[in-house]
Amino acid sequence: MARTELQDIGHEGEERALAYLQQQGLTLVERNFLCKVGELDLIMRDGPSLVFVEVRERNNPLYGGAAASISPAKKRRIVRAAQFYLLRCKPLPPCRIDIVAIDGGRINWLRNAIIDQM
Repeated sequence: MARTELQDIGHEGEERALAYLQQQGLTLVERNFLCKVGELDLIMRDGPSLVFVEVRERNNPLYGGAAASISPAKKRRIVRAAQFYLLRCKPLPPCRIDIVAIDGGRINWLRNAIIDQM
């Protein structure tokens, strides 16, 4: 099945975010983890910590930029998907949820950006 133009743009943003995070010393565990409660763009390892990464890209800052485009409902889906993923982790690793916001080509890595009871 062919991807749409929007999916191609999203994939390119994920590729840029992945390369950036790898340059920062993180290692890829899994990408595009899909489950019944949501999707996780990237799952990375940062030392002993498991990092769930939401990637957002916006070229037009008119509506608040990439990070601001994540709604409260989307944040809940990310947290639920991370919790679902963690069900298979024994023992439970330290973890956090980061955002990689790409605004007009500029990457901004927001560590521990979504805080919830995980």
